[in-house]
Amino acid sequence: MKNEVIKFGQKVREIRLKKKMSQGDIARILDVHRSYISGLERGVINPSLLTIQKVAKALNLNINAKDLI
Repeated sequence: MKNEVIKFGQKVREIRLKKKMSQGDIARILDVHRSYISGLERGVINPSLLTIQKVAKALNLNINAKDLI
């Protein structure tokens, strides 16, 4: 499970950077602290399905998008 959490975080970071968004940008959209986004990207926070959905929406991705998983 840890590998999936790390992969998810890496993908979030990759997509966020491609969209030229900061961690702060995503944090403001999700109404969380920037350090939470940092933890997601580093794989130290195991996101809930709801969080995954919110991150996908913040990045303008379809929740079924292959590039998010």
